[in-house]
Amino acid sequence: MKTAEFVATIFDGAGNPEKVTVAFTMAVNALTKGHSAVIILMVEAVQLGKPDATQGMAIGAPFEPVSDLLRKFLDGGGRIAICGSCMIHNGLDAAQMDPRYTIITAADVVDLLMNARGSLQIT
Repeated sequence: MKTAEFVATIFDGAGNPEKVTVAFTMAVNALTKGHSAVIILMVEAVQLGKPDATQGMAIGAPFEPVSDLLRKFLDGGGRIAICGSCMIHNGLDAAQMDPRYTIITAADVVDLLMNARGSLQIT
């Protein structure tokens, strides 16, 4: 996968909308500032790789709903990467994932993090 200047890694899914919201908010802001950005979905967050998985995720003002942030992120050139091993571990397969997203390996995760100018780890 092509590297990015900003990488956010999310480990939680819909059960922790605060963490998901903050990660997407920061990633959208990275794009707004002119940086390339990737969000990596790992562990439980791979559930967010399914189409429409962010619908209804909203923690309230001043934050935007995650579905709106996701749209802005993708429209702004942001990319979503899904940890393939995490996906399989959670009983999911590529056919269940949003086709706009890229399934990556552990080696890809390391490359993305090591080549980023900045990262945000939401654990």
